[in-house]
Amino acid sequence: MERISVTARFDENGKVSPLNFSWQGRAYLVDSTGRRWKDELGEHILTMAPGGRVFELIYNPGEGAWYLKPVGPGKAAA
Repeated sequence: MERISVTARFDENGKVSPLNFSWQGRAYLVDSTGRRWKDELGEHILTMAPGGRVFELIYNPGEGAWYLKPVGPGKAAA
């Protein structure tokens, strides 16, 4: 899990929606979001970037920080 920079929107009910993020010196646009769940790490949000790349973003509200967790076989998210 790696800390990353994310631009996100919060709606009137506090639901967070990531818009784009930077990882390993590259900017990614979030095309869509999917499954969400919460655990002790924070709110996990599966996101899809252009080209069908899937990323798991984790928002930790206590820290106000975002993290990226590679997903898929071999952990090859990018």
